[in-house]
Amino acid sequence: MTRIFTSDAKLNVSAAYLSPGFAFGGSCLPKDLRALTYRAKQLDLSLPLLESVMASNAAHLERSVEAVLRTKRRKISVLGLSFKAGTDDLRESPQVQLIKRLLGEGCQVALWDEDVSLGRLTGSNRQYIEEVIPHLGSLLSTDLEQVVRGAEVVIIATKLDKDRIRHCLNADQIVIDLVNLDAARRPEGPASYEGICW
Repeated sequence: MTRIFTSDAKLNVSAAYLSPGFAFGGSCLPKDLRALTYRAKQLDLSLPLLESVMASNAAHLERSVEAVLRTKRRKISVLGLSFKAGTDDLRESPQVQLIKRLLGEGCQVALWDEDVSLGRLTGSNRQYIEEVIPHLGSLLSTDLEQVVRGAEVVIIATKLDKDRIRHCLNADQIVIDLVNLDAARRPEGPASYEGICW
C-alpha cells in the first residue's frame, strides 16, 4: 500500500516525504508545528490533526525505547545521531532523545555518525548537545566497524550504504532499523531484524 501511495511521479517528492518511519526532529519542523498550534489556540481554532503530531512523534520515540529494552540487552550501538543523514544538526534530534533515554535505563551506548564531529559543532547546536548529553564525546566514535561489532543491539538511525555494515553484523546481534535500510540480507545475518513503522 505504501508503494502505491508514494508512486506519485508528478510531485516527485512523495517517496521522500510520505514514507512512514521514525520520529522527526531538527531545528525547524518541531518549532514551526508548535508555533502553528499555539497561534491556532490564540485564535480559538481547533486543529486536531496538527495538535496530535507531536504526541504521535513522541510515541514513535517511546516505541523504539521499548523495542530496545525488550531485548534485555545492555550493549547498544546507535548508527546516526543527527536528525537526518547528511547534516551535523543535533537540535531536537529524536536519536539524541533515544540515546538519553537508553543511558537513563542503564544501557552502555556507543555512537557513530559520519557527519557529526564534536570539534566542528558550534553555536546553538553545540549548546544543545552540552545541555542534553554533555558526555557525548566519550560515546562517539569514527570507527563504524568497531561500533557495530561491539554491540548486542545495533540501532540503525540514519541512511547509509548497507554494504558498509552488512559484513560487520553477526548472528548474535539484534538490529532495530529505524530507517528501513534492510541491511541484513545474508544467510548469517543477525538473530533478529525489526523495524519501526515499516
